[in-house]
Amino acid sequence: MQRSLLPPPQSRRQFLRSMSGLGFTGLMGASAWGGTEDSVEFPFVNGNRHVVKNYPQKGAMVLQRARPPLLETPFEVFDQGVFTPNDRFYVRWHLANIPTVVDPATFRLNVRGHVNQAISFTLDDLIRQFKPMEIAAVNQCSGNSRGFFAPRVAGGEWANGAMGNALWRGVSLKALLDRAGVKAGAQQVRFNGLDTGILPQTPDFMKSLDVDHALDGEVMIAYAMNGKPLPLLNGYPLRLVVPGWYATYWIKMLNDIEVLDRPDENFWMTKAYLIPDTPHADIVPGQAGVKLIPINRMVPRSFFTNIKNAAKFRVGETRTVRGIAFGGDVALTKVLFSSDAGNHWQEARLGPDHGRYSFRQWSMDFRPSSRGPQTLMVKALNTAGASQPERANWNGSGFMRNVIESVAVQAA
Repeated sequence: MQRSLLPPPQSRRQFLRSMSGLGFTGLMGASAWGGTEDSVEFPFVNGNRHVVKNYPQKGAMVLQRARPPLLETPFEVFDQGVFTPNDRFYVRWHLANIPTVVDPATFRLNVRGHVNQAISFTLDDLIRQFKPMEIAAVNQCSGNSRGFFAPRVAGGEWANGAMGNALWRGVSLKALLDRAGVKAGAQQVRFNGLDTGILPQTPDFMKSLDVDHALDGEVMIAYAMNGKPLPLLNGYPLRLVVPGWYATYWIKMLNDIEVLDRPDENFWMTKAYLIPDTPHADIVPGQAGVKLIPINRMVPRSFFTNIKNAAKFRVGETRTVRGIAFGGDVALTKVLFSSDAGNHWQEARLGPDHGRYSFRQWSMDFRPSSRGPQTLMVKALNTAGASQPERANWNGSGFMRNVIESVAVQAA
């Protein structure tokens, strides 16, 4: 059982003070966004990226785009532990006008729509009036690993670092909806944040969940990650957390919850973030007439974290190979490792279990017995029987990339 990283109940006053301080200092120096410090070369076409260190509340991050900011977590961070540090947690915004100051004293979260009574909550209300809940969960961009798609597709050309795992603390969405009283006939719950587009005609970024999902007791409104208030670039002061679902639903700077008595037909639900309704969201380039549905549940993935392509090993010497894995929308059940390009598989050791939506570390001892190139592989399996496929999927949006991960190493 993992010890909580978050403030105990008696520290709520101190936690509120830390929330207040963040609101005014969170993005000071925002005019300096985008300066470069170093660079990294990803193994795909046009893979050179700057590494930046001057984004507020962030350490060294891979710059994918300056406005709206897309910052990728350098992959070596994932070898340091299963919880991604707040200052290295990836950033992805859709709309360019992001508040650089949020006053926690005047901020309000509104719950309205098809409810018995519309309610407005302060941050103090959420922290003091509701029982806090915690959940460890992976937040992963729908387009994580898009840079590896072949043929290439449009969009942010992420490597594998558009994801992160945190211990989230906040309030159950169900508790807020119960307080407002969801009326009979409610179909979906729509979420909106403080960011806006530059042009008036830009569709407001909003996402919806079916009402039964919104009331399942796991969806939460987080005010802390890894024991501290959310960084502003990760959604301060409130962020929706939808465990097991892709990050497009995890609305940042959440300030509006609307219960709908009809299906949500806004742009971001009906035109954007759609995937082929096929196994693995996989189609052939140019394939037409495919039914599209909103992206939703994550799939299992695993990665190597302490070795890269061209790593050198000595024949007869044992070294520990390790990485991270997660089960997607359900729990991880096992991780399989191969040292011979997938001809034979062995079950890897798994580290501590922090919950079914969390990263979990895996490890395996590897001792090459002969010289020459060797291909190491890893794949995750979840409790629903799903695993990483042998061949990478493809779709025109570059969503949900998944494949057995491999590294080519050299034994000498």
